[in-house]
Order: sequence, then C-alpha cells, then structure tokens
Amino acid sequence: MHATASNAMTAPDRSVEAARNARDSRNDRVFGAVLKVCALLVLLSLVGAAGSTLWLGQDAFRTFGWGFLTSAAWDPSNDQYGALVPIMGTVGTALIALVVAVPISFGIALFLTEIAPQWLRGPVASAIELLAGIPSIIYGMWGLFIFAPFVAEHIKPWLMNNFSADPPDGKVSWLVQHVPGIAKFFSSEYPFFGAGVLTAGLVLAVMIIPFISSVMREVFQTVPTRLKESAYALGSSTWEVVWDIVVPYTRTAVIGGVFLGLGRALGETMAVAFVLGNTFKFSLSFLETGSSIASTIANQFGEAQGLQRSSLMALAFLLFVVTFIVLLIARLMLRRLATKEGR
Repeated sequence: MHATASNAMTAPDRSVEAARNARDSRNDRVFGAVLKVCALLVLLSLVGAAGSTLWLGQDAFRTFGWGFLTSAAWDPSNDQYGALVPIMGTVGTALIALVVAVPISFGIALFLTEIAPQWLRGPVASAIELLAGIPSIIYGMWGLFIFAPFVAEHIKPWLMNNFSADPPDGKVSWLVQHVPGIAKFFSSEYPFFGAGVLTAGLVLAVMIIPFISSVMREVFQTVPTRLKESAYALGSSTWEVVWDIVVPYTRTAVIGGVFLGLGRALGETMAVAFVLGNTFKFSLSFLETGSSIASTIANQFGEAQGLQRSSLMALAFLLFVVTFIVLLIARLMLRRLATKEGR
C-alpha cells in the first residue's frame, strides 16, 4: 500500500518533468533553427553580393575576356577598360601597409602587456582603440593636406636620391649602379609630388595599426601567467619570454589578427582615394601614382554608364575574389600551424 501511494505521488512529478523536457527540446530546436537562419543569411548575403557584381559585370568580362585582368588601359572615351592597374594598386598599398603596421603593432602589444606600468596600460590602450573609430575620410584628409606634403618634401626625395636612376640631386648612388633592377621600384616623373602608392600604403598602415595591435594585445593577455613567471624564474630575459613563450602560444591568433588588418586595408576607399593619385598608368614604382579597385569605383561610378559601369562592377567582383584569396591563404596557414601544433 505504501509503494502504491509513493507511485501515485510521483506520477504528477513525472508528468511535469516530461512536459519540461518537451518544452526544453522544442526551445532548443527553435534556437538551433534561428542560428541556422542567421548563418544562412550571412552566406546568402555574401553569395548575393558576389553574384550580383558578377552578373552586372558580365558585359565587361564578355567584351574583354581574360584581357580585362591583364590590360592597363582605362579609357572611357574609347570604351577600353582593364583591371591591372587597380588590382596592382590595391595589392601594393595593402602589402606596404602590412609591412609597416605589423612590426609596430607587435611592439605596441608587447609594450602594453609586458613592459608598460599598470597606470599607463589603460590610457594607451584606450587611445589606440579610439584611433580605430576615426572615420576613414579624416585619415584621407590628414594624408592629403599634412602627410603627402611631408612625403614630397622629405621621404620621396631621399628615396629617389638613394635608389632611383634619375635622382633629383643628379648623383646616381652606388647601390643603383651595382644592383640592377632596384631603380624601377623607386622612379617617379614627379619627384616633389607627395601622392602615390607609398603614401597611400603608409596612411593605410596608420589605419590598421589599431586593429592589429588590439587583437595582438588581447591574445597576448591570454598567455597563462605561470608560464611567463616560470621562464623568468629560470633566468630568461623579457625578449626570451616573448619569443619562446608568448609568440608560440598565441601564434595562430596573431596571424588571424594580421589578416584581419589586411582585409581592412584591401577594402579601404576614401583614405586611399585622397592620396593614391587616381591615375591609370602602369608602373612598378612605389613612388608613382596609381589607383585601387575601391577608389576607382568610388570616383567613377556616379557618372558611369554602359560598358564603363559594367567594368566597375567587374572590378567590384574582382575585389571579392582578391579578398577571398587572402582569407583562403589565411585559413590554410592557420590550418597548417594547427597541424604542426598537433591540434
């Protein structure tokens, strides 16, 4: 009789528990469906944007074929268009920005996590994060009115005097005489004009330093304190701790942050449009003016019609392709590192 009463008392509890389990299972399914929809929306947006640019740029691809990728011509009056100069400008400025920004960002992150006193870390980190919020047009105006004249007066003449075959001072350096081919990367028809690929790359470097340094600082802070203290206890210097403990522990995340900055540089528009020069002359020199994909679209799309508009949309699709290739390379590098680390 006691067992029957016990079973009768637990029956309602079991029904309540079954109802709760059913409700939780239903909520989980709804939550999972919502997450899948969100993920699919991102993919659909990406595919839709890439597909629409490809569709609207098909006239340019059909007219010029593969020659669109290798042609340096951009002549709206004769309807002749090529993507070579904008592609080279986009990749060139982004690589210059990366070469300059990565070491500086690495130093900033290490200073804030390993060397700076506690009272200084907060204000400096906040100032760097504020730089990331400055609109790109402000960087462009600063580059045009302040930095470009500085480049024209100091940096560009010095580079041409030491690395160009036609230096402003008329004296060809020993390096140019004995290293064939180096002069073509530092030649310029306008020695005292500040805008160009190098200037745009340096402005981009200033723009992406806050992004890369913030990511590096955050990942450096994830290194367990015991690992670093153990290394210091064994007599390691700060450099040895950084190189042997911090960098290997955070290598994958650091590379991800670097490629995040590279993606930011590839798609920048307004800042580059101010200081790149926006010319379509093919040149291997970093000191010459040029054009990028984003700045070309921004400058010409408002008045473009017919084949010119189709060519601009084809450029937009190529920007998708370039960005995808960069991200693919980053993924392959991260996967290779993870394989080496045994993950």
